[in-house]
Amino acid sequence: MNNAGSLHGMKGLIVGIANADSIAYGCARTMRAQGAELAVTYLNDKAEPHVRPLAQALQCPIIAPCDVEKAGELESVFGQIAQRWGRLDFLLHSIAYAPREALCARVTDCPSAGFSRAMDVSVHSFIRMAKLAAPLMTAGGCLLTVSFHGAREVIRQYGVMGPVKAALETVVLYLAAELGEKGIRVHALSPGPLKTRAASGIPEFDALLELAAKKAPLHHLVTIDDVGTVAALLVSNGARSLTGNLIYVDAGYHVVD
Repeated sequence: MNNAGSLHGMKGLIVGIANADSIAYGCARTMRAQGAELAVTYLNDKAEPHVRPLAQALQCPIIAPCDVEKAGELESVFGQIAQRWGRLDFLLHSIAYAPREALCARVTDCPSAGFSRAMDVSVHSFIRMAKLAAPLMTAGGCLLTVSFHGAREVIRQYGVMGPVKAALETVVLYLAAELGEKGIRVHALSPGPLKTRAASGIPEFDALLELAAKKAPLHHLVTIDDVGTVAALLVSNGARSLTGNLIYVDAGYHVVD
């Protein structure tokens, strides 16, 4: 068993790195610095050149494609983990997607196909990962996902992703209840607005960043390293009695109207 706050000897899966500005990369970098060995995925051939060098710098023994919409790719990742490590101590799910026609429309006007796809990629994929991870977490473990305050407060630019993230946060509660008997803990991180590739698709996002910095009690934006520090603590033994939580990493953005 590792010391509280240390990840030495632990094995973790990171899903969602797109580039060096990704929340998932900030988490991976911190977890690796604290001693964890990591498996990292990339979305597709187009994404690989941006992700593989980052994963190699982190000395990841497993670097694999993972498009959750492609049959068998997610299962293949867990198969490689089972074959190489035989176990898994934690995973980070940091993927979300909505087609532009769904993201840019009012929720009232969101097309059914776009809503279903956003839910499948952003929410159900976390459930799938939990199911695949559980048999590998024989000594317990931790599952993390990433939400946003738009799940609990209407943020006009966020559109359909607000309801989608609300669903994700509820899934965290149910997974925590169902998997607790196996010693598996489940949390959602809720960072403040960050300049990431995913956020670039949100209309008027620069204005949202400016507002967040002014509104937050600490009057600054958070960084991917801030999120990574909290993520590393949550997967460590130091947080072994915590589960089912929504953890804000937002300089207090969520507490002010």
